[in-house]
Amino acid sequence: MDPEDLQVLSALAQDSVTTVADVAWEKRHHRLALLINRLRREDGVHVSPPERVRSLLVIENVLKVSAQGVNPGEKDTVLSLLSVKFEPGEEGAGFVELTFAGDGALRAEVEALELRLKDVTRPYTAVSGQVPDHGA
Repeated sequence: MDPEDLQVLSALAQDSVTTVADVAWEKRHHRLALLINRLRREDGVHVSPPERVRSLLVIENVLKVSAQGVNPGEKDTVLSLLSVKFEPGEEGAGFVELTFAGDGALRAEVEALELRLKDVTRPYTAVSGQVPDHGA
């Protein structure tokens, strides 16, 4: 995956919500996986009513995961994803950072940049009936 692809993935995943219980660090498989409720924007930003879809966001080649403002023991905590970014290191390695509303973040040290985003359910009407507003 290149940085431009990551920007597209980040835009598709922006405003997704999940819970700490739906975040899995599979150390043995070098994988960080999140089951998210992704806000669908494929049909346009102003679709009414807004739709969400359950999706898997998977980061591969993960060596280590650290958290800031996210307590793994608080399984019911809701996380709202703002962005996915990559900080390059040496020889293709680096850090993938997932930034959440409220100063939360997960940082995955990776050997190489490899992420997947896959819808796993049919779209459904967003429970809130609203699209998040970031002060625009």
